[in-house]
Amino acid sequence: MSERRYTEQEEALEIKSLRRIIAAYANYQDAAERDVKRYERSFKMLPPAHKELLFHLGLKYQRLRWCISMNGAFIMNMLEAFEPPFDMSQYVNAGGYDHPPNMHDHSHVDCTHSSGRGDCSTISVSRSNSQLDGQHGNPKEDAKTHESSRETENEKDEEEHMAGCSQPVGSNLGSSQVVNVSCNGDTDASTAAYCQDKGVSSSSTDDNVTPRHCTGSLFKLNVPPIDVDKVRCIVRNIVRDWAEEGQKERDECYKPILEELNRLFPNRSNERPPLCLVPGAGLGRLALEISSLGFVSQGNEFSYYMLICSSFILNHTQEAKEWTIYPWIHSNCNSLSDNDQLRPVSFPDIHPSSAGITEGFSMCAGDFVEVYSEESQESAWDAVVTCFFLDTAHNIVEYIEIISKVLKDGGVWINLGPLLYHFADSYGPDDDMSIELSLEDVKKVAYHYGFVMEVEKMIETTYTANMRAMMQNRYRAAFWTMRKNASQAKAQKRC
Repeated sequence: MSERRYTEQEEALEIKSLRRIIAAYANYQDAAERDVKRYERSFKMLPPAHKELLFHLGLKYQRLRWCISMNGAFIMNMLEAFEPPFDMSQYVNAGGYDHPPNMHDHSHVDCTHSSGRGDCSTISVSRSNSQLDGQHGNPKEDAKTHESSRETENEKDEEEHMAGCSQPVGSNLGSSQVVNVSCNGDTDASTAAYCQDKGVSSSSTDDNVTPRHCTGSLFKLNVPPIDVDKVRCIVRNIVRDWAEEGQKERDECYKPILEELNRLFPNRSNERPPLCLVPGAGLGRLALEISSLGFVSQGNEFSYYMLICSSFILNHTQEAKEWTIYPWIHSNCNSLSDNDQLRPVSFPDIHPSSAGITEGFSMCAGDFVEVYSEESQESAWDAVVTCFFLDTAHNIVEYIEIISKVLKDGGVWINLGPLLYHFADSYGPDDDMSIELSLEDVKKVAYHYGFVMEVEKMIETTYTANMRAMMQNRYRAAFWTMRKNASQAKAQKRC
């Protein structure tokens, strides 16, 4: 399949979008410091007697600053390891974050599920990523050449590694992934030393360490609050996917999917393992777990916020519990105690490269609709797994149509998630499409595209919830296994 080439305008928009995302990460500490200063201003407004009663809050605010600096140290290490797919020195525009009409960015992050619609989600538009000639980019070819691929490495140009599909875990990643970071392995103490050495102080300054691909201007931008929220959302997603504290959510959401895959594919072959696609892979844990079951698993993700973080965890982790963050510090509401709010979370709970993954595990960056509408993807996959993904669609019918298209005859679709449509409350000049169907209608659409229901139930779960908080949003998520019926799918195709 021929590679898709960006036009100059498309590349400029890509760079602008990515620069905005990097700026949001780089300004994490400044934004958090502004919050702490706001808390302090409120405290100063108290009458003297009330200040005396709450004297401990001053110490809490200093502890907050230290926690922020620890989170910031991790983020800066992550940015330092990131290799942008474009020359970020191009198209530098001091004009800020304006976007041309009808053009959107890669900043959509699935935070809608975590704290109510609109918290962190933004309008986004598809970006074509059709360069799937890399390793396991064309699953039909991969199934034929799985054995020979052990001895043949398909290399890609460095500037394209995030725009196509790349294999994120393993020993042969040096050709197209990201550079090593010298301070991997930091614990609390060594991270504190890192902060001191690099100028990441307990209070926010403009002297933070600058990743080599970032310009100094990124640290002086007035990052929109919604972008700040997205970075904090990623921090919470780390807990869900990669910390022991997230195990309960993973057991509720991922375990039923993994058990179903294990049941449906009992005799998996090492020579010809089944192929499983995971759209909306987020930080990559579910795709990794599926790979560890003995599938050639490919995660697909559109958000650069997610991709930057997942690439770092998958590629640069040296050991389990290597990093420590403080994910719950950004909300003072519904905390049982200050210690609960400021508690540390270590991650990852496992070393990804030691997880027993199946050769061919990959992550593909790009819009699901554009990437998997390609002819090479037709009837390419044995299974498609969607977890908290369907309701991210502008047009859910299109998602289901593509899922049917990419599955082989007799292939299975396993889904778990709610229908909290991300664009349902989008009000803006572009008037983005949002097709919002009931669960009954979603199933009717699936039947229309040749699916037959085999397993169906509702599962109660949360999404990036703070398990020690006084408030948690719970979902009655729809879980199902559907199988693509060859005769029905062909009949629909003729229609």
